[in-house]
Amino acid sequence: MKLWYGPLLETGLFPTQNGNVAIVTGGAKGIGYHTVKHLARLGMHVIIAGNDESEGQEAVRKIKEETVNEKVEFLHCDLASMKSIRQFVQQFRAKNCPLHVLVNNAGVMLVPERKTEDGFEEHFGLNYLGHFLLTNLLLETLKQSGTCSRNARVITVSSATHYVGRLHLNDLQSRCFYSPHGAYAQSKLALVLFTYQLQHLVTADGSHVTANVVDPGVVNTELYKNVCWATKVVKWMTAWLFFKTPEEGASTSIYAAVSPELEGVGGIYLYNEQRTKSTDVSYDDELQRRLWTESCKMTRISDVGSRDL
Repeated sequence: MKLWYGPLLETGLFPTQNGNVAIVTGGAKGIGYHTVKHLARLGMHVIIAGNDESEGQEAVRKIKEETVNEKVEFLHCDLASMKSIRQFVQQFRAKNCPLHVLVNNAGVMLVPERKTEDGFEEHFGLNYLGHFLLTNLLLETLKQSGTCSRNARVITVSSATHYVGRLHLNDLQSRCFYSPHGAYAQSKLALVLFTYQLQHLVTADGSHVTANVVDPGVVNTELYKNVCWATKVVKWMTAWLFFKTPEEGASTSIYAAVSPELEGVGGIYLYNEQRTKSTDVSYDDELQRRLWTESCKMTRISDVGSRDL
């Protein structure tokens, strides 16, 4: 029997988003592509942040054609490069437009041991630190764009893999022992901890911003290209039955981005458009704070002060 498909997405009950602006990382393919397409269909101005210019421009062309929304564009952003992230933010700021929704969607999974441009283990550096820096650099714009009646929203895509993740604060780069599965799970757990701490911070300063984390489920995307051949065979044979399509996988991200039910609601974990309990350790306030502080050091931003480039 085919798995779940988002009812609200199917029936088109989401409100129009004319005048609102969104950024979706990894929006040129997979879950991100369908997230962009549905937000554009609702009238939103959507910016795809990605590291492949030709792929990104092709996605823009197709989405404009399908949605008849000309306010879809691509800006280069390599989440494995702190320099590229800062350049992206500069380009975005130069547009002098607001930002109502940030969807931290991009990621890699089960890649062999390798480092980002800045020397970070790739899962941790791209999946987590890249989005940590991007969100912090865009946070002031999000705060300025949110209002008491319509909060700006940060949506971060994690995974059920976070339930088996272990955060090694003394070895976040997996130098002592590298396991693709362990490194991926750690990056996804870090994203949940980051989301909850971000919500604590914006609540504390009275900002009209909410931060939530979503679990798209088991989705048939290119993320599985690094699994072993035996797993690829099993996936090929069973995907039609057990895997969601990328469009189905995008539905919870879309729900988190625009649903009126989540207006003013932050710090929650969503799966199949439902609030769900994340792993127990993710609610550890001290662990959230320690990860945040360490992440600020690694990305060279102030823990409490200016977010200037």
